[in-house]
Amino acid sequence: MAGLLDLLNSPMGQQLISGVAGQTNQPADKTANVLSMAMPLILGAMKKNVSTPEGAQGLMSALSSNHSGGILDNLGGLFGGGVDDSVMADGAGILSHVFGDKQPQVESALSQKSGIDAGSVASILKIAAPIVMGMIGKQTAQSNVSDGTGMNALLGSMLGGQPQENQSLITSLLDADGDGSILDDVAGMVMGGSKSSGGIGGLLGGLFGK
Repeated sequence: MAGLLDLLNSPMGQQLISGVAGQTNQPADKTANVLSMAMPLILGAMKKNVSTPEGAQGLMSALSSNHSGGILDNLGGLFGGGVDDSVMADGAGILSHVFGDKQPQVESALSQKSGIDAGSVASILKIAAPIVMGMIGKQTAQSNVSDGTGMNALLGSMLGGQPQENQSLITSLLDADGDGSILDDVAGMVMGGSKSSGGIGGLLGGLFGK
């Protein structure tokens, strides 16, 4: 089962990083840093969403109708003439669904830690979201996943390759106080609020090599 970090370290991942960097006019190393945390965050938020039958059904429907994984087969075409507006709009819709009203805080947090402006981070997220969906679509088909239990296990295995500090970070960002609310503490955990004293800032600093 290919994980997200396997993808980013693969030739396809290098193509993705260089394409996104070109699209947003950002350095490749900084773009890679944002993607290496943004993609697991998107996937982690989806994993929380599929913990309910409605959430699982919604994701399965989206995958079957529009995200079978074809986007991964033509990354050169995706970035060749600039990313199509329809892809960006699709990404915006996915982000709105998985992050809800916490999306600006996520963008701001990633911007602070990566040194890339929030507007460019927002663009990177919009491109990353359909790519993540395409990955899930491909893995769903290969693994014959047909229900919420299978989808939960699939997303968990895709996240499983994360380094421990990245996994802790994802858990902290998605539900820091354990109340089941997605990304409820992203502001406090990442933006230097009262809950950041537990060392999460150090984890983020380590992730971004700062």
